[in-house]
Amino acid sequence: MGQMVKLKSKDGFELGAYRADPAGKPKGGVVIIQEIFGVNKHIKEVCDGYAKDGYIAIAPALFDRVERDLELGYTPEDQEKGKATRGQLDWDNSLNDAQAAAEAIRGDAGKVGIIGYCFGGSVAWIAATRGNFDASVSYYGGNAADFANEAPKCPIICHIGKEDKGIGAEKVEKIKAGQPQVPVYLYDGAGHGFNCDHRGSFNEAAAKTARERTLAFLAENIG
Repeated sequence: MGQMVKLKSKDGFELGAYRADPAGKPKGGVVIIQEIFGVNKHIKEVCDGYAKDGYIAIAPALFDRVERDLELGYTPEDQEKGKATRGQLDWDNSLNDAQAAAEAIRGDAGKVGIIGYCFGGSVAWIAATRGNFDASVSYYGGNAADFANEAPKCPIICHIGKEDKGIGAEKVEKIKAGQPQVPVYLYDGAGHGFNCDHRGSFNEAAAKTARERTLAFLAENIG
């Protein structure tokens, strides 16, 4: 449904991105931020899904700054590779790359939101506090707790599984205490990565409810 395009970030760095457009006039745009597995098949499917719902969806390949065109699966080896690659990025460059994706579609989309998963969920939080977005959705972004003292400049919601051992109750409470006005939705029986139907941690009920809430949130804040 979509295609790979090129973006230019604030510092002049060129990176790839997967873009999917709706069949008719777009309701708005969404920047989709990857997990630690790159812009892989799943992330492209996420973009295609939001395009079917009427949004221009674009996923910048944040890992291009370390290794171009990196698409990983979900084996233990892939997870280690993803963590190591993620560890070589810095938040400022990731935000700039996400912002470049937003500006690439803003002319066609109008309002633009950002939706991030795992590592991308933390980028989505930072994008809400430091970037120029109209809405933000953070799926299990554990590092959001590290920036909980930064107030969002746009509406934001968070989705976190109650069984997410990588985040845990302490980080959840830190986010809630730092920004009590931000809705933090917790999902019974769901662990980390519950939205990804390519992973063993996929939780269909939680993913469905979270997506319904996300679409309602986008409709309210983007169109």
